[in-house]
Amino acid sequence: MFTDKILLITGGTGSFGNAVLNRFLNSEVREIRIFSRDKKKQEEMCSRLQNQKVKFYRGDVTDKKSVDAAMKDVDYVFHAAALKQIPQCESMPAEAVLINVIGTEIVLNSAIEQGVKKVVVLSTDKACYPVSAMGISKAMMEKVVLAKARSLGKGSSTAICYTRYGNVLGSNGSVVPLWVEQIKAKRDITITDPSMSRFMMTVDDAVDLVLFAFQHGENGDLFVQKAPAATLDILAQSLIELYQSLSKIYVTGARPGEKNYETLVTRDEMVRAQDMGDFFCIPCDAKDSGNVTDAKEKKLDDDYHSLNSGLLDKEGMMQMLLKLQMIRDDIGK
Repeated sequence: MFTDKILLITGGTGSFGNAVLNRFLNSEVREIRIFSRDKKKQEEMCSRLQNQKVKFYRGDVTDKKSVDAAMKDVDYVFHAAALKQIPQCESMPAEAVLINVIGTEIVLNSAIEQGVKKVVVLSTDKACYPVSAMGISKAMMEKVVLAKARSLGKGSSTAICYTRYGNVLGSNGSVVPLWVEQIKAKRDITITDPSMSRFMMTVDDAVDLVLFAFQHGENGDLFVQKAPAATLDILAQSLIELYQSLSKIYVTGARPGEKNYETLVTRDEMVRAQDMGDFFCIPCDAKDSGNVTDAKEKKLDDDYHSLNSGLLDKEGMMQMLLKLQMIRDDIGK
């Protein structure tokens, strides 16, 4: 489906955008456009890649003029640009709304106006039952996606769908690079709460989810990859063992906006969820949520969350961490 097509990646200089880019570099796509506001990262990517397939567009998702310029003649859009860090969003909630909600609407409007075939939008488990400014802004972003999808209807020339994912191991701003840095410096590992559980994905898993959405998504569809979870304590202990470190765990206490566990699919969404093997697809519904009565009839008593999706033990977590190149390089495997 991507042969001789043009792909636009918003937020393309981030770790997730980079991963999507690397997967598409080996495909038959004609052109990959990287849209972001980070000039330095764009220059570094350009110097590293030196690939004529990749074009760089500097701009901000809140500036429709720059979005329109990057969107011209595009076939497919992967929208990853966002304000993602919980502490950053807590201190600047208005900025989170501006980028994550308003910016997404600008990107979708531009895609519809310019006849893009399909848009896949990136969301997060923190949008389910949100308590943080980041999660609330992402939940509102999902509402924007659904409203646009419903207005377009089935069979429209532009299809908009979205993905929801958990922690991507090794991504920018995640705990693994921070803890590895602390281990190498022979310092204690700082953990807010060891009992917290989180969904775990590799960046390749996350890209597989995006590609699945591109291939199968219709207007308003939500795609979620089935993923294992682990407590922060197991994650930290696994890193300590892999690096044969003497580092101890230092508990700092939960930060504002943090939850004890995360949810990928709510109980109401599970009513409508279609099991597609490694993925769930929750199709767009005329209502804003599922029907609780239907949930009782189907005996769906719970959400799909990081306590009931299968918690990894230390051995399983270590095997997952060994999929990361940065860790294999560090420990000589």
